[in-house]
Amino acid sequence: LRHMPISDYLRRLRERVGHDLVLLPAVCVLIWDGEGRLLLMRESQTGHWQTVGGMVDPDESPADAAVREAREETGLTVRLDRLRAALGGPGYRVHYPNGDLCSYVSTVFDASVVSGDLVGDDEVAELRWLRLDELGGLMLDPLNRHLLRDLGLLHERAD
Repeated sequence: LRHMPISDYLRRLRERVGHDLVLLPAVCVLIWDGEGRLLLMRESQTGHWQTVGGMVDPDESPADAAVREAREETGLTVRLDRLRAALGGPGYRVHYPNGDLCSYVSTVFDASVVSGDLVGDDEVAELRWLRLDELGGLMLDPLNRHLLRDLGLLHERAD
C-alpha cells in the first residue's frame, strides 16, 4: 500500500481521470514465522516500514495477488492461512506527492512461509522479522500505522 511503479491499468485510468480520487483494491500479507514474528519491509525511497502487499491487478483474485506480492517483494512463496480483515475508509486515503489521490480497500491475509529465501526487489531496502512489541518504535508509513492499529497489532505508548 504505497506509491509503487504504476501498472498499465492504473496509468490508463490516470490518463482519463487525472489526479482525481480513485478507489483501489489492495492486499496486505501478514507473513508470520514460527516464533510469532511479523515480516515487514523498509521501502527504499522513503525509508518507511510497511507490510508486504500491493494492488490487485484486473481479473486477479485477492488471494492470487497476495501470493504474487509476497513473492515479488520478499522472494518467499507463502501459504495463505486465513483471511484476517477487509479494511477501508478515511484512514486508507493517500494523497501522493505527485497529486494522485487514492482510497484503498485492503484484503488482509495471515500467511506463513512455504519456501524461498528472503530477497527483496528494488523497492525494498530491508526485510526484517519483528516481534509485535517492536512495531511501535518503527518509522511506519501513515497508512500502515493505521492498518496495524485497526488490526490490533500496534500498541503505542502515550508519552
